[in-house]
Amino acid sequence: MRCIKTLALATALISTFASAHNISNGEPLPTASVEKYGELTLNGDKVGYQPWNTAELAGKVRIIQAIAGRSSAKEMNAPLMDAITAANFPEDKYQTTTIINQDDAIWGTGSFVKSSAEDSKKEFSWSSIVLDANGAVADAWLLRTKAPQSF
Repeated sequence: MRCIKTLALATALISTFASAHNISNGEPLPTASVEKYGELTLNGDKVGYQPWNTAELAGKVRIIQAIAGRSSAKEMNAPLMDAITAANFPEDKYQTTTIINQDDAIWGTGSFVKSSAEDSKKEFSWSSIVLDANGAVADAWLLRTKAPQSF
C-alpha cells in the first residue's frame, strides 16, 4: 500500500510539471546530448564527469527530472525525491535521472550549482545526475526557462 501511495505522489507531481514541455507519454524522448560537464561519476570520494546523452536512459524504469540550476527547483522536487528514496525501488530495475540546467541558474551562482550537484552525487551515489552547463537538454526538449532576473 505504501508503494502505491508513493507512486501516486510521484505521478501527481510529475503531472503537475508535464505541461512545461513537448514530451508525450509513451513517445520516445527527443535526442539530447550534454558535452560540457555531463553525467557525474564517482571514483571513491572524487567526482568526475563524462559526456551524456538520452541513449543512456534505456534499460531501466526512470523518473527524469529536468530542473533549473536553482535551489528553489531542488526544494520544489524534494518531496518527490523523499518519496522515491523511501520506496526503496530495486536499483537494477529503477533509477532517478536528474538533469540540472546550469544555464538556468541565477547569474554568478554556477559554481554553487556545480558544488551542490557534486554533493548530491556523493549523497545519492546510485542516482544518475547530469550537469548541463549550456542548457542543451532544455533546448532539445523545448523546456521553458525562468524569466531572467533584473538587477
